[in-house]
Amino acid sequence: MIIRKEKEIGGRTLSIETGRLAKQASGSALMRYGDTMVLVTATASKEAREDIDFFPLSVEFQEKTYSAGKIPGGFFKREGRPTEKEILSARLIDRPLRPLFPEGYQNDTQIAAFVISSDQENNGDILGAIGASVALSISDIPFGGPIASVRVGRINGQFVINPTYSQLEESDIDLIIAGTSDSILMVEGESREISESDMIQALSFGHPYIQQIIELENEIISEFTIEKMPLTESELPADLVEKTDNYARSKIQEAIQIADKKSRHNRLDEIRQEVFDNLTEEGNEENIKIFKNILYQIEKEEVRSMIIKEQKRLDGRGLDDIRDIGCEIGILPRAHGSALFTRGQTQSLGVTTLGTKMDEQIVDALEGESKKSYMLHYNFPPFSVGEVRPFRGPGRREIGHGNLAERSLKPVLPSEDDFPYTIRIVSDILESNGSSSMATVCSGSLSLMDAGIPVKTHVAGIAMGLIKEDEEIRILTDILGDEDHLGDMDFKVAGTREGITAFQMDIKISGLSFDIMEEALQKAKIARMKILDLMEKAIEKPKADLSPYAPRILTLTIPSDRIGEVIGPSGKIIRGIIEETGVKIDIDDDGFTVIASPDVEMALLAKSKIEMIIQDPEVGKEYEATIKRIMNFGAFAEFLPGKEGLIHISELDNHRVKTVNDVVKIGDKVHVILKEIDREGRFNLSRKEYLRRQQENGEIKE
Repeated sequence: MIIRKEKEIGGRTLSIETGRLAKQASGSALMRYGDTMVLVTATASKEAREDIDFFPLSVEFQEKTYSAGKIPGGFFKREGRPTEKEILSARLIDRPLRPLFPEGYQNDTQIAAFVISSDQENNGDILGAIGASVALSISDIPFGGPIASVRVGRINGQFVINPTYSQLEESDIDLIIAGTSDSILMVEGESREISESDMIQALSFGHPYIQQIIELENEIISEFTIEKMPLTESELPADLVEKTDNYARSKIQEAIQIADKKSRHNRLDEIRQEVFDNLTEEGNEENIKIFKNILYQIEKEEVRSMIIKEQKRLDGRGLDDIRDIGCEIGILPRAHGSALFTRGQTQSLGVTTLGTKMDEQIVDALEGESKKSYMLHYNFPPFSVGEVRPFRGPGRREIGHGNLAERSLKPVLPSEDDFPYTIRIVSDILESNGSSSMATVCSGSLSLMDAGIPVKTHVAGIAMGLIKEDEEIRILTDILGDEDHLGDMDFKVAGTREGITAFQMDIKISGLSFDIMEEALQKAKIARMKILDLMEKAIEKPKADLSPYAPRILTLTIPSDRIGEVIGPSGKIIRGIIEETGVKIDIDDDGFTVIASPDVEMALLAKSKIEMIIQDPEVGKEYEATIKRIMNFGAFAEFLPGKEGLIHISELDNHRVKTVNDVVKIGDKVHVILKEIDREGRFNLSRKEYLRRQQENGEIKE
């Protein structure tokens, strides 16, 4: 049975269809918005996995190139590993769904979203989240939805729902909101220094559309009689709970008072081992998993109770306190810009490198090929948390954290017209105990200024947390990793003194009001100002000069009809300039030319040589010329690159010349005046006229 429902959202028709495609999946939905279509499936194994202590959910998002009438690039001509865009889109689906699966559900579950048609105006990422909600809701997979996702923009002060790609170019907000009909689960986005009240208004604008979309989903869901797969009840044995509680609770209460993360974790590990050794019967090793769960619950209860009742945190701070911060710049002598930002036990080494247009990243997306001249890459090596793991390239978390930090810094960067460099920032996390992405924002901002890049101002980031027990609510500033893990919210906010530039929020509970979010935003602003104060003490404004190891870039525009003259036959002219000066030269199809070299004098020389090539000869103007050929009646001299003129024997000197060789030889450099361009376009030069002018001015150079 094919079921299709439609609703107008933002002036376009949102359509949900099920029952026609992918019918052997546990659930499937075909989404359409404009001419963008996304097929989403949800599938789960029939048996729970007993060998794990986490929920095995995987989300895949793939943009089929045929959806935009394209053939993949590369040798194999087929879709390969996920692009950064696909990874980020998969995370936007995963994050709001994950908290809505019931505790104890441990079946392998997979969401697959395929963009199968793209109008290159409507992004498929929000359709993926809506389709996943429908597919899960009509399947036998236990799920606490439905949810929906929308994008909010703002153009000329007016909020826009689900702006198109072209509209986003004019928008000062790009905000994705996911939620249920009564609460928000996830927020992700960037903005151009908006205020906290603007942020709340954007959320308030977007949520009613989420409710409308969920009404549409419910129209589909109501057509199904759904029997969800049974959950295996995993009640902890009462006798083991009591034994463990009596033995370990007081010890855990003492352990969580240890401020140092490593020491605290070591003590908690010791307590677990003591429980295993003293309470596990011989030959009953299966109880170890039960004890782990009981101990985790006790730790969670005690940490949350300490924060709620005593308003005291794991490292001894108050709720609004920020950890000690250290800001150092210029710590890598050969890097173009470097900074070390340390916040408590979280440390980011930020390094900025400057390149030319040839270093730009080519992005091949459904909406067309583009180039990125600014990149931020985030690395999270295992030693940063005291672990041993193989190095296998960036994972999805690293891609997501790097993208958040990249968007945080983008609004303060100079335009390419003002600063025609390619900028790459790398953040290596050397130590981590919460909010390493926000530490990356700070180290990246410091390294940009250390590199001498004319950024508008500093950007700082802070992560906020939440503990909610019944009506008791505690908002935490600058959360630790354990507070994130045991808490109810992770809200990251980055910005300048003027406003917010990027944000990311994940909620693990329902019923979070806008008042709580507004309070969290205001506390984040206070913390951000304190961090900016410390960053400005380290370096208040960008250094006046670039690193001596950074390339110096000069630009000029060559008329499109003169590009061939600069390049020369088989590239001879441009290669000659590069070999002589040692610079890098990049000329685009429009003639915009970038010259790069660490030696500014060589860059200027290369620029002058190109300018001479494209310079139009001007009658009456002085030139330095090189003698190329000698004839009986005069000498031919190159006065501009590729342009030769005749110095007639009568124009070689201010007295009578018997033979040309008496005055000049091949290779000599002489100053001449362009006396005439004849009807056939030939250039007549005069050294005699040059000497006459010099005599009149009282100075003879030759």
